[in-house]
Parts: sequence; C-alpha cells; structure tokens
Amino acid sequence: MAIVLGTPAVDGVREAIAALREWQYDQAPMQLHSGDIGWNYRLGTAETAAAVRTWRRDGRILAVGMLDSPTLVRMTVAPDAFQDEGLARRLVEDFSLPERGVLPEGAVSIEAPLGLLLHDLLTKEGWGVDTPWTPLFRGLAEPVEDPGVRIRTIGPEQAEDFADVLRSAFDTSRPTREYWHAMSAGPFYGDARCLGAYDDQGNVTAAVTVWSAGPGKPGLVEPMGVHQHHRGRGYGRAITVAGAAALREMGSSSVRVCTPSSNVGAIATYKAAGFEARPEVRDRIRTA
Repeated sequence: MAIVLGTPAVDGVREAIAALREWQYDQAPMQLHSGDIGWNYRLGTAETAAAVRTWRRDGRILAVGMLDSPTLVRMTVAPDAFQDEGLARRLVEDFSLPERGVLPEGAVSIEAPLGLLLHDLLTKEGWGVDTPWTPLFRGLAEPVEDPGVRIRTIGPEQAEDFADVLRSAFDTSRPTREYWHAMSAGPFYGDARCLGAYDDQGNVTAAVTVWSAGPGKPGLVEPMGVHQHHRGRGYGRAITVAGAAALREMGSSSVRVCTPSSNVGAIATYKAAGFEARPEVRDRIRTA
C-alpha cells in the first residue's frame, strides 16, 4: 500500500496525539512526545494543526512530525516501523523535496529518534549532524522526595507569573500571560500540570510544565525555567522534582527531558533532581 503524507485538520490532531501517546515507553529513545504538540497549543489551535504532519499506510498512522519552526521538523515513527524501508524512503523524499510541504529549500533540520533506518538513508543522501543534545530520564516507581520549597499550581491568576519566568529564563520577550491561557484551553491540557516555585516573599522563582502520555507511560518536561534573579539557589532542582511528583500522581512511569549538551547548568540541574543522562543525540542537518 502507498504511504500518504497529510496535514490533519484541527480535529485530526487528536489522532496524531493518540498515536504519539501509544508509542511512548520507558525503553524508547528520546522522541517526539504528545506533550510537544500540547505545548505548541500556546501558539493557537489552527497554528498547531498546521504544524503537524502524518504519514499513513492503509489508514494507519506510521509516523508523526511537528514543525517546530519553518526549518525544523521533529518526528518519530511507530515502534514496529523503525526499520520499515518503504516508510524510511518516503520520509527522505518528503523531507528533501520542498514541494511536499514539509521542509523548504536550503538549510533545514530533522529531529528523529536513534535507531531509525531513516538515519542511514539520510547519511547516504549527504545529510550531516548538528550539535549534540543530552537526553535525561528519571524513573517514577518510587515516591518522589519533597522539593523543599513552596509550590503552587499555575492557574489563571498565576498566568503572568508563568510568562515572567519564561521571559527571564529564556531571555525572550515573546511569552505573555496568553501563552498559558492558550495552552490551557487546548484540548490536551488535561494531560499537563503547570507548577510554579515561590520564595518566602511570594515571588515566583521557577516554573515547569509537565505532560503525561497516560498511565504507565513516560512523561515529558516541556518547558522548565528559572527566573534570572533566583538562579543558583536550588529552585531549578526543586521545580523539576515537583514536576516529577506531579507526573507520578498522574500515573507516569518515568519522566524525560532533552537539553543542549552545551547547557551544562541545565544538565546539572536535572541530575540534581534525580535524572540520569543518556547517550547524546544530534539533529540531522542539510546545509544547502
């Protein structure tokens, strides 16, 4: 059967999310998670649907991608299709030909999990590798320790706190309180918890959003940040521990995150919160 590339309508994103949830398991490599699409809802419902791509054979979704930017697609495939040659060849074609509507001409990137036949074919086609990222994991079979600071669930009244941390942590002016409102109004926010850490004066110091893929599945940290005025005081570790505890309450079996290997501070924070680093991963890149 032929493989069909599609961009789902707004309602069709649910099916892509369901596939991503099903494909998560503790031994899986770092890969696109349902929470990645959930986090994208901060940009709007129609915008999120327009960023999603699916590849189907005989009606079944075999691969899901999300355009994190016009030149970066993050994707994964069904566990039983990692070595599917027909799918891998179709993916290479769709990523290489701008008229297919996935990536444009010029410099572009693909984030894909280790173990895909796709990587071998991209190498043969001359695609290179980008700078390394470090995946980190923490199992949630055992109870999670107390974070040691005041933690609040972020709701409408704390939306500005959430935005303030993101602006400061990631040195950008883009996040506003509408980020939280749009994300929380999305159809998959029931899978998420958004938490803030506060100091003794009631100032927000850090924030995290975590996403469940369902009971017995690994959850995702996306994003976590510490306000610049409160760095170096353990708030990053504390909010990450709080996020892990929230995922355990939701039934998650583990929690994962991936950060640039050059961000040694973030890696140290996650390790302090009980995460273990896994082998580095790299995006595939085409420079021209």
